[in-house]
Amino acid sequence: MKFAIEYNTINSIQGPLVIVENVRHAAYNEIVRVNMQNGNSVLGQVLESSAGKAVVQVFGSTEGLNIKDTSVSFLGETMRVGVSEDMLGRVLDGKGKPKDGLSEIIPEEKRDVNGEPINPMARAMPGDFIQTGISSIDGLFTLVRGQKLPIFSGAGLNHNELAAQITRQAKVKGTEEEFAVVFAGIGILQEDARFFMRDFERSGALKRTVAFINFASDPSVERIMTPRLALTTAEFLAFEKHMHVLVILTDMTMYAEALREVSSAREEVPGRRGYPGYMYTDFSSIYERAGIVEGKKGSITQLPILTMPADDLTHPIPDLTGYITEGQMFLDRELANKGVYPPINPSPRGSKSLSRLMNYGIGAGKTREDHRGVTDQLIGAYAKALEARNLSAIVGSEALSAADKRSLKFGEEFEKRFLNQGFTENRDIETTLNIGWDLLSMFDKEELTRIKSAYIEKYYKR
Repeated sequence: MKFAIEYNTINSIQGPLVIVENVRHAAYNEIVRVNMQNGNSVLGQVLESSAGKAVVQVFGSTEGLNIKDTSVSFLGETMRVGVSEDMLGRVLDGKGKPKDGLSEIIPEEKRDVNGEPINPMARAMPGDFIQTGISSIDGLFTLVRGQKLPIFSGAGLNHNELAAQITRQAKVKGTEEEFAVVFAGIGILQEDARFFMRDFERSGALKRTVAFINFASDPSVERIMTPRLALTTAEFLAFEKHMHVLVILTDMTMYAEALREVSSAREEVPGRRGYPGYMYTDFSSIYERAGIVEGKKGSITQLPILTMPADDLTHPIPDLTGYITEGQMFLDRELANKGVYPPINPSPRGSKSLSRLMNYGIGAGKTREDHRGVTDQLIGAYAKALEARNLSAIVGSEALSAADKRSLKFGEEFEKRFLNQGFTENRDIETTLNIGWDLLSMFDKEELTRIKSAYIEKYYKR
């Protein structure tokens, strides 16, 4: 730590903000220590520094502070976190302090939470198939190791259950190696935190998980730090301890709300819908910390979860996220209302789910040689089923042609047998593709125009 400079020149305290005057060389994002009159102290962060005045947001409550007896020590560095392999199995708060009642973690080293961008020339192309055991992901929107693939959800949908199931089941096909998991709960409810912790404990995933929990009642500036603490830990485990790390960030919408609140406190000119104009850059500084580095054995795969306000895909949060990440999975409210779990929308129209790196992780030697064709045929057949469903709602099912009736039946079976599966059901990729062939065999061979004839002869089941 650099030499700390202490100031007793607090001008005012406004909610979580402490205004300090006559400050020299304070820097944006610099960490400070607020020294209370009772001998205790709490950390804070510089939000703004200009003309000798520093605006500090405190990591905690400012209740009981008074201007006369409180001082602020500027520490001359940004937020750093102690990292260690012993963090696995631990639950920490949004400042990196133990939240599980166990002892402090003895760090192997301390790292800047802002991290360092991966040199583009050092990035390796992701190409290893991650088997999540969930047919709609593995079969249709395949996740690849080193990818960043967000889950776009809505209020009340079961994205938490999906994240917990992926955490429990994800592995690289052909190996028994489990992922280390870094979980960041950003502004979550205590009920949601209890759900994740119970599931991690019940499944045994907790022993390979580092959990950072920031509650909705915690300070906004702490919410901004939480994903950075998680990613700094993930980088240490991946690139120093050679682990394959799965990072789950939930909920990025709460992160963006905290970003807007802090921006407002700094009196910045707002951008779209009141969010700061630099939100794209800020999101990039988080999402781009996933990947694989040449010469390093580890990897970081990222699954950010965000709840779209009013299910609005054009909202700045999902809109900007979609530009930065390598695809997205949409949870569909209509499927959820039918009881389909997980309600991942496979329709090629409207809110389109896709994985931009899918082709690098599937095929012979990775999943199976027929994977791409089966995916394309299933999605195309489901699109026709939705058209037949819409037509049926207008003219009635009796007026449909035989082909439309068959498409309608396919859509029902596809939702029931392929998309829908149990919360604890773990399907390997062969099972998923075989279910796909069972469904496609409802059609004549001549209708399977997106699959090579050699694969049709091998796998067609009628």
